[in-house]
Amino acid sequence: MKRTALYTGSFDPVTNGHLDVLRQACAVADKIIVAIGVHSSKAPIFAADERAEMLQAVCGPVLQERDVALEVVTFGDLAVDAARRHGASLIVRGLRDGTDFDYEIQMGSMNAAMAPEVQTIFFAASPPVRPITATLVRQIAAMGGDVSPFVPGLVAERLKAKFKRP
Repeated sequence: MKRTALYTGSFDPVTNGHLDVLRQACAVADKIIVAIGVHSSKAPIFAADERAEMLQAVCGPVLQERDVALEVVTFGDLAVDAARRHGASLIVRGLRDGTDFDYEIQMGSMNAAMAPEVQTIFFAASPPVRPITATLVRQIAAMGGDVSPFVPGLVAERLKAKFKRP
């Protein structure tokens, strides 16, 4: 049976933690749609098209070697609506710690109430990537720190260029 999964997030920027979740999701899906949340109330560091390009570049090879198709899209509505629109029967979420668990279990329950045909599945982050958050990566990069242990090489380069100091 072919299964399509939707993996939502801001991906601002894509981190090694995101890649970890994607690798795990390959075990349950034939196609993964990475859906970049675009909301007018947020001011991302990278524009949606920049994030999409980075996601294609760094996630494409990971999924290709596992024979899983990748599509990158943007959405500005509910995740369950995006899942329905793209034919996804699964929503993928990553869990780093108990705080993530509490939030994500609530979100998954609300999604199940709104769209019972779409199942939310959770993947525990692998130990080496548990502390990584896009927020911390942005803060480290903005202060001139080395983010290369936390993000793919391409993303580290883009962050360095974005926060280039005179």
